[in-house]
Amino acid sequence: MTVRDESNGAEHVDCDDALAEIYLLLDKECTPERDAELRRHIEDCPPCLEEYGIDEQIKQLLARKCGGEHAPAELKSRLKASIRNTVAQRSGTTVSETHVVIERTTEPPTA
Repeated sequence: MTVRDESNGAEHVDCDDALAEIYLLLDKECTPERDAELRRHIEDCPPCLEEYGIDEQIKQLLARKCGGEHAPAELKSRLKASIRNTVAQRSGTTVSETHVVIERTTEPPTA
């Protein structure tokens, strides 16, 4: 639930909302305004900041290990449905469309 703080006009995001939308934030699928609201909450909330960091590392690990490979269409479809259901359950928000992007990153060789 997002609550407007009338004293300064800012939106207040609770932990449930922030955690439900972490992957939308990581995938840059939020509006600029929502991105700013979520980031303000995460920066001021150590438990949410920790979860954000863990999820960010998981996303980077998956990109490194799975990057460049194309997932089967059926898997993409199941993932999209699962993401929509999880977001809806956690925040009551309905996601009408989800894009899955897998990027390949290269790391310099270690000596």
